[in-house]
Amino acid sequence: MVDKDQYQKRDDFEELPQLGQRWCAWAQLPRAVVSRTTSRIAEKTLAFPKLRNPNHGIATRLSLRRKYHKQPTYQGHHQDSEMVFTPPAWVPQLPFDPPDSIPLYEFIGNERYGRQPFKRSQNPFTCGLTGKTYTHAEMRERQELLARSLSKRMGWRPNEDTPWDKVVGLYSVNTIDYLMSTFAVHRLSGIVTPANAMYSPAELEHQLKSSGSKALFTCSSLLDNALKAARASNIPDDRVFLLDVPGQRPDPRFKTLDDLIAEGRSLPELEPLKWTKGQGARQAAYLCYSSGTSGLPKAVMIAHRNIIANVMQIRWHEETGRRQKGVETQKQIGLLPMSHIYALVVVANAGPYRGDSTIVLPRFELKTFLECIQKFKINYMHLVPPIIIQMIRSSDLCAKYDLSSVRFIFTGAAPLGAETHEDTLKAFPHITVGQGYGMTETSTVVLGTAENDVMIGTSGSLVPGTRAKLIDEEGHEITGYDQRGELFIQSPSVTLGYLHNERATAEAFVWDEDGRWMRTGDVAIVRKAPSGNEHFAVVDRLKELIKTKGHQVAPAELEAHLLTHPAVNDCTVIPVPDERAGEVPKAFVVKSASVAGKSDADIAHDICKYVEDHKARYKWLKGGVEFIDVVPKSPSGKILRRLLKDKEREARRAKGAKL
Repeated sequence: MVDKDQYQKRDDFEELPQLGQRWCAWAQLPRAVVSRTTSRIAEKTLAFPKLRNPNHGIATRLSLRRKYHKQPTYQGHHQDSEMVFTPPAWVPQLPFDPPDSIPLYEFIGNERYGRQPFKRSQNPFTCGLTGKTYTHAEMRERQELLARSLSKRMGWRPNEDTPWDKVVGLYSVNTIDYLMSTFAVHRLSGIVTPANAMYSPAELEHQLKSSGSKALFTCSSLLDNALKAARASNIPDDRVFLLDVPGQRPDPRFKTLDDLIAEGRSLPELEPLKWTKGQGARQAAYLCYSSGTSGLPKAVMIAHRNIIANVMQIRWHEETGRRQKGVETQKQIGLLPMSHIYALVVVANAGPYRGDSTIVLPRFELKTFLECIQKFKINYMHLVPPIIIQMIRSSDLCAKYDLSSVRFIFTGAAPLGAETHEDTLKAFPHITVGQGYGMTETSTVVLGTAENDVMIGTSGSLVPGTRAKLIDEEGHEITGYDQRGELFIQSPSVTLGYLHNERATAEAFVWDEDGRWMRTGDVAIVRKAPSGNEHFAVVDRLKELIKTKGHQVAPAELEAHLLTHPAVNDCTVIPVPDERAGEVPKAFVVKSASVAGKSDADIAHDICKYVEDHKARYKWLKGGVEFIDVVPKSPSGKILRRLLKDKEREARRAKGAKL
């Protein structure tokens, strides 16, 4: 277990090997991690061994440079001779290197760092239910007053103790104070660990304990779950605080954020943060938990500079399209949960920096969502495929609302199939649709579709300052278009690693002669668009490919196709054993209401025929179709195929079939 009370600086490492000193000091890891990690890094990387991940066949050469690795400069915009992919020529370079010595709130709230000038910015957050809003100045004041109150109640000072002594959990639906509350913790040089509002008490308890949280922000509707988890994690009730959510009456036993802010007005000013050079690149701002598709979620340490870098990358990747459309600022929807890295960075942090206004909704309900678009004249929507599919299938309801203000839909978190993309354009012809790709481990967006460069069926191009490689199953770099390979990413947004999990960190964050890379585990191809630009299509997860008679079948491809069938409300595809083919696809389907009264056998036959009419023979559903009530998913929305694989394994065992 990591001893978070021992937080190290560079001069603490003189007795350790020089190589380990540099890496551990850069990552600002706790002492116990340093002592166990240094020898492993030196032993496994100095000899440049050929390492193979036991989970799959991709091999990569790892190394650790003897001098501290610097982030890449922002120059090339094309593919070089070593097949390292870079952003296309139209993507502007970052105007300056992401700052590495300031907290995130200072970057977002200071015009010297390239944000939209305040006098030409909209209010950062507005409640979509009540219309309540704050100006940038009011948000900054609330942040400062809340930090004063937390300092008094928790005994925390901005320049004392370590960030790991000041970890705060945030377990709430979206509110207009969500981002502000995280900035107040950062003002004290603390760390925020956002938790999904769908978590059970046990799941929240795991996060609070593993992160070492000392306090918890929550909301009234989640208070019962929050208290169970907080008490099990030794967080006293007087360190549980409530965010205001419309329609929820706060429990008078607990202080609200407004109560704390009122207290802060009578407290003395806090001393300024005194950070050392590079501290923003080493110190975690957020401790976000990955989806945990193969076990308990992993805690990803995301530095202040990681978020700063991605906000800059998003801002300048969108610049050309916005300029061509004459857009200086816009209104965007704040619907997706800000506890997830997608909305936390792309919506909550990037929005204020661009000068945009985020209209916040605490949860998704289609009618309320449509009313909000009409009332506030939303221009830009960050969504996920299930919401888009619901809009398509509810086109009659959508037609009752004025959605003409919507210019662009950006979708992520899961692939948007080409067929669904085209269906969206047919249903809403005035809207441009693009998708992006990212991970918690990359602080979100590394690939994005800009309004001026859309290619259906892809996740767009690399954002500024990002490089990519594709490695095939034999460990060779991909040297052409339309060839599958595991995606490796290099970017200033790539995070510090996993807390308490050195093995996972070593496997995911690797080094070669070109520096440090994030090994995504996703299979991608590069396609050349009619414009001549390179676009990436993420086609599947490496460990989820189905091998049928030597052919590779991507579950994501079949799932995207099945979702276009009117009988399918949701679905997932897994491999099942087959004596002749090795593996064949099987679909688990949640039926839509439109097929009520029809027999399961007829529906299954129609679905199989639909695949056979449109897909190659080796992609047919030879494993059959099984109907289920709900597709199991993680709190972040990732499909938990392993649960259905376990279900299938048990069913086959009971029948005495091949496992």
